[in-house]
Amino acid sequence: QVQLVESGGGLVQAGGSLRLSCAASGRTFSSYSVGWFRQAPGKEREFVATVGWSDSITYYSDSVKGRFTISRDNAKNTVYLQMNSLRPGDTAVYYCAAYRPRSSIVVISAKAEEYESWGQGTQVTVSS
Repeated sequence: QVQLVESGGGLVQAGGSLRLSCAASGRTFSSYSVGWFRQAPGKEREFVATVGWSDSITYYSDSVKGRFTISRDNAKNTVYLQMNSLRPGDTAVYYCAAYRPRSSIVVISAKAEEYESWGQGTQVTVSS
């Protein structure tokens, strides 16, 4: 299984930007789709964004669409989440996760239960 490590979290003022990184191990990284999820205190883990084998296949939660951008650099075994126009409601622990597509048709997923590997998370705090 691929191992994932998130980084880039921190404290930022509302309206600011932050870029999260998800570094993965394994030579088969490019065969995985990668998603970002987040969990705030007292709330369920929620889907944020995902990217398929390349940046040409992406999907976003409505709550972040237009503000966040997911991308990947397979040469670096890294997926990024560029977060702009941050709001206090974005405060959460952010996790990256790897999803192994089962077909060439369904290559991404917004369902946490379908992901097979998870990072430890990185804290993002947005102050007002």
